[in-house]
Amino acid sequence: PDETSAEPAVEPPPAAAGAVDLNTASLAELNGLRGGGMIGKAIIARRPYASPSDLLSKRVLSRSTYERIKDQITVR
Repeated sequence: PDETSAEPAVEPPPAAAGAVDLNTASLAELNGLRGGGMIGKAIIARRPYASPSDLLSKRVLSRSTYERIKDQITVR
């Protein structure tokens, strides 16, 4: 059997494994981020994002909130 066919062609970076995609996540997923509080509506309203740091440049979140959730989010 070909063992390589069972592996994904491209692996996400370690920080992105299991991370919530800012552009596709539901309101519940965004509000469920550890340390984020009720931030989902604000994130959804400012979509799309090119990178997680857009949450700061678009003034969606404070730096302290961003620092609490940055390891839980990604943009694909």
